[in-house]
Amino acid sequence: MADADDDPSIGAGDDGNDEDESPAPSDSVQLDMISGERMDQLTSMEKIRLILDGVHDGNIVILEEGLDPDEESKLIEVTMTEISPDGFTGIEIETYPGAGQSSGGLFDRLMGRSSDTKLTVIGPANRLETLHKDETLISTLVTRR
Repeated sequence: MADADDDPSIGAGDDGNDEDESPAPSDSVQLDMISGERMDQLTSMEKIRLILDGVHDGNIVILEEGLDPDEESKLIEVTMTEISPDGFTGIEIETYPGAGQSSGGLFDRLMGRSSDTKLTVIGPANRLETLHKDETLISTLVTRR
């Protein structure tokens, strides 16, 4: 029986688990949760490309702070140009809080501070279906490919 010192295929600290390198099983769903800090470092087109590249791969993209209205419009515009009958079917996008919701509490508004924080969920149109949405909940169904 060989031990780790005799077997060059087993590196120091390697437990033989290649979990980080193997692709996700085909019946699973990958969620890409992107922080507001990371998005703040990107241009509008870089944000759109990051989102669409993830969705093209079949992932569900969750943005901590969402997009501004111009970026969201551009995302939809770019998405429409990439739709193909045999390939990419488009995106499903839901944002909480929805349009017209107040941002921040009364104290924040009195102090002149506003919060643009909103959670946005984006996924492939053929895999993500919104079941229910209100001021406090987005309920979605994610299907297999």
